[in-house]
Amino acid sequence: MADTKREIERKYELPAPSDADEPSGLPDLTGVKGVASVHARGVVELDAVYYDTADLRLTADHVTLRRRTGGTDEGWHLKFPVSAGIRDEIRAPLADTLPDELAALVRSRVRSAGLSPLVRLTTSRDVLQLLDAKGMLLAEASVDAVRARRLIGDTGTGTGGEGAGTASWTEVEVELGDDAEPAILDAVEKKLRKAGLRPASAASKLGRALAETAPDEPGGAGTTAAKGGPRSAGDHILAYLRDQADAIVAQDPAVRRDLPDSVHQLRVATRRMRSAFRTYRKILDRSVTDPVAEELKWVAAELGVDRDHEVLDERLGSRIDALPVTLLLGPVRGRLQSWDAAQRAGSRSRTVAVLDSERYLTLLDTLDGLLTAPPLRPDAAQPATKALPRAILKNYERLAGRVGHALALAPGEERDLAMHNARKAAKRARYAAEAARPALGRPAKRFAGRMKDLQTALGDHQDSVVAREALRELAVQAHTAGESAFTWGLLYGQEEAQGERRERELPELWEKASDPRLRADLTG
Repeated sequence: MADTKREIERKYELPAPSDADEPSGLPDLTGVKGVASVHARGVVELDAVYYDTADLRLTADHVTLRRRTGGTDEGWHLKFPVSAGIRDEIRAPLADTLPDELAALVRSRVRSAGLSPLVRLTTSRDVLQLLDAKGMLLAEASVDAVRARRLIGDTGTGTGGEGAGTASWTEVEVELGDDAEPAILDAVEKKLRKAGLRPASAASKLGRALAETAPDEPGGAGTTAAKGGPRSAGDHILAYLRDQADAIVAQDPAVRRDLPDSVHQLRVATRRMRSAFRTYRKILDRSVTDPVAEELKWVAAELGVDRDHEVLDERLGSRIDALPVTLLLGPVRGRLQSWDAAQRAGSRSRTVAVLDSERYLTLLDTLDGLLTAPPLRPDAAQPATKALPRAILKNYERLAGRVGHALALAPGEERDLAMHNARKAAKRARYAAEAARPALGRPAKRFAGRMKDLQTALGDHQDSVVAREALRELAVQAHTAGESAFTWGLLYGQEEAQGERRERELPELWEKASDPRLRADLTG
């Protein structure tokens, strides 16, 4: 069974000693503020084989996968970047083959390409534990003497093939203790810098090994097409689409790990791509992109069932929390929990099944193919400042028609539906402007901001419509079970009032969003 550890560490350059018996060269770290004692844990021998695809897909995304023996945590380790110096390490027990749980987490990147041994690192690690006055581990400092061998034509023995490159170096690694404050790393770094050590130029041992065993190794997939940044309209839209494709691939393992907001972020990426396909149809051939957009719609819909219900449950839960206890008549919280459990039964397994499906993996391959050989139309060669504003303004015209229709209707179901359709048009107009922002700058940013304000208000109105439907269902269930339906009726009234407020706000919001100066600025 795999477990996860948040790894916060810093690496430093340390010249290799001329004699293996010489001291490590580390300064006395008992002088570091907060460190009461330093315990030498001795030298441990580590042997790790790193795996990747032939075209280095994991490496390109700063993801590392290794099988390591030696030390207290030997086994399979998969690391995902979080931010500079911080990674999430998922560990699985030592086995001859990659455990299924870790294989699933790299599936969106690896797909059918297969994994092969890439580099073997053997490390002699001299470990020091930095403790506070109560004996709590603040950080672990180690001096690592590393030997790297590029594995070429390897069959899994870790011996390397003919012509395999080698390298060796010594570095210092300081890793934060599980319950320690990050400030201790700053204090240790200050001491190390005074002793002449400097931050390592490579972010990881694997990165340095690849550079030193094959300095001219290609950097892997995912580079942008135009040297010096995108120039034409096609360059800009393709760069935007690559960002969304990268987001889908990156959020896949986060969804599998059930990380907060991961499903939402994956769905947003699919929606942004679909919106760009529709908006910029004079740049990309829709006969090619339409089938891809349908597959993206399928993924978003499949993943949306659980996400939409989660949002609704949070909304209703916050409404209940805000009520005085005297207005909570009957087992209100228990009724909501039971309803939530019934609605979400099996949703987690369904989500993972979608990500494991052949249809989804085929979609990822299709996106790669489309971005490698994009179906560009003549407008793709036009200057971005000419082609992109035209597409944005077409979206605005569609939005104007839908808002006007909604405002002309009397309150009721028909108007609710019209406002929902206006919300979708506002989102599309916002995404169109956001895609063009690198080319159009502040005008696109301002336009997108006004569209977002409108979308938010319309979205809240739609959420109130959905919440009312759920509250009516809950009231019926409570009544059938012999419980009081008073609280559900009260909450229904609150949601109805919220929807009415949003309807009253719409004319003013639309006046701001339809300011002619916003559109004029887009066209220069």
